Amino acid sequence: MPVHNVEVARAFEEIADLLELQNANPFRVRAYRNAALTVGNRALDLAAAVRRGRALPKMPGIGADLAGKIADIARTGTTPLLERLRAKSPPGITALLRVPGLGPRRAQRLSRELGVDSVEALERAAASGTVRALPGFGEKSEAALLEAARTQLPKERRFPREIAAPQAEALLQVLRAARGVRAAVAAGSLRRGRDTVGDIDLLACAQDSGEAMQCFVRHPEVQRVLAEGETKASVLLKSGIQADLRVVPPQSYGAALVYFTGSKAHNIALRRLAQARGLKINEYGVYRGSRRVAGETEESVYAALGLAPVPPAQREEGGALVPARQRRPRPPPGGTSSTGTGL
Repeated sequence: MPVHNVEVARAFEEIADLLELQNANPFRVRAYRNAALTVGNRALDLAAAVRRGRALPKMPGIGADLAGKIADIARTGTTPLLERLRAKSPPGITALLRVPGLGPRRAQRLSRELGVDSVEALERAAASGTVRALPGFGEKSEAALLEAARTQLPKERRFPREIAAPQAEALLQVLRAARGVRAAVAAGSLRRGRDTVGDIDLLACAQDSGEAMQCFVRHPEVQRVLAEGETKASVLLKSGIQADLRVVPPQSYGAALVYFTGSKAHNIALRRLAQARGLKINEYGVYRGSRRVAGETEESVYAALGLAPVPPAQREEGGALVPARQRRPRPPPGGTSSTGTGL
């Protein structure tokens, strides 16, 4: 990808930051910061001019040495000085320096004292409350860094199952103990057995959702409540994972479990099959016209569509939709049910 003025300016800023970390002469640090401003504010695309073989114009504070580095960066995206500085700096410090509000000195302290070597590690440290323990940081500073770190992370971030599953179980234990809750399970990609999850989807069965909702949003691991309604809520956990809860009445529990377990492709396949049979399916049940014909258990939902139950792990890309007449015999007493939706 071609380099432009903004990338050249960013490289000079990084050089200045890394020089500062290494206690370089302040005048040298300032020279690179000024060069970054000069290049960043220039209307002429300097890197493009270099690639076309044109001489750089005279610019304040840009001598032969800096002009040579502009040419290096224009052609290769970097310059030998920057690579040498990176090699001498703590691992991951370059990524940390891109986090808004985190200067070189504070980044170095986080790296040295907490072992923070990436934006992900910064987010974990800030979410767990360990950043505020460092002198000169505090709660407000930690919260600002947490927010800034999350803006730098990929939007489609996924978490390993071994991290998400214990947190889901901790939330479920509290939900199952709540008054009026008949069942509570993990849904979504966690229930489908995926190695990574984007968030935690939880489903609870209760006629009255009030206590379940309060137990969920007040859980000690909740960092922030993102949304809270009568039957659904979303929270951000201290680990950085978003958790979503949906509470449904018993008559809809099986249908909701099918719907919220997914996958999307599997749900689309079920919806098309339902339409072909003159039915409608959603998270509340299976309907023929306005009459609900199934929904209390997953088995009843699949049976209404003429299907054998599909194990959660097979509900990817539509899943194996096997006609009910080919249903395998039930496991012997003591065996494990593939759906586990009985109340």
